[in-house]
Amino acid sequence: MNISLLLAANSIAFGGLLFLLSAGFALIFGLMRIPNLTHGSLFMLGAYFGVSLIALGLSFWPAAILAAFGVAVFGGLVERLLLRRLPGNELAQVLVTLGLSFMIADACLMWWGGDPISIETPRALRGATFIAGLGFPTYRIAVIVVAVAFAAALWGLLDRTRLGAMIRAGVDDPEMARVVGIRVSRLFTIVFCLGAGLAGFAGVIGGPILSVYPGLDQDMLPLALVVVILGGSGSLIGSFVGSFVVGFLYNFGQAMLPELAYVVLFLPMLVVLVLRPQGLFGRAAP
Repeated sequence: MNISLLLAANSIAFGGLLFLLSAGFALIFGLMRIPNLTHGSLFMLGAYFGVSLIALGLSFWPAAILAAFGVAVFGGLVERLLLRRLPGNELAQVLVTLGLSFMIADACLMWWGGDPISIETPRALRGATFIAGLGFPTYRIAVIVVAVAFAAALWGLLDRTRLGAMIRAGVDDPEMARVVGIRVSRLFTIVFCLGAGLAGFAGVIGGPILSVYPGLDQDMLPLALVVVILGGSGSLIGSFVGSFVVGFLYNFGQAMLPELAYVVLFLPMLVVLVLRPQGLFGRAAP
């Protein structure tokens, strides 16, 4: 297969994985204005939860769902017990979430060890699928389908439900939302749990592609940050488009210009910050 075509296919699959990670991050930052630096750790924690559940005999998809639920519960506790006590204090939020990420990393290292752990690809998704005479890894196609399905479900949740209307109101004007009777604090917990659960789920389904290892959190968090900055905080479509843009920049940069891979990745972010600080699909501050 042509190397560029293979890189493009891998970039799309990686972009789908990034969307699952960054969509919740974008909503958390957009609604709560919390720079949640534990988000990469939630991705890694979900992956390790998935490893343990699979080792106990669960199949891949039930393990992914249970791991996502476990990480969502953990995220809800973090929001309730820690972040809720620091409203509007950005520096304290950064320090608390950064410190918590280090604590999670140490706990994972102590419990699961320092060796990389591979998650086996589900048996039904092994091998290649041929499209127009070209073979593509079946599992990566499945990741793309899952990402698109989640994007559609999140869009339906945010645009077609009462809960989504309240979340959008909280993102646009939290003070006015409180005035009209919306319990923004409850929305904070729901959105934080949703974002954490998506990160945990992404960690499990990313396992067959990335494996699970100490430092996975630090590898994924900068990518999620770039996605949110490019797409715009609180914007679902921004996260979707930004994830695939970053997926292409990351994969092609690593393959074509490995010595300048991070320049290729972060330069567009710097340009966007200068020309459009709110991101490609974000709203300018009033």
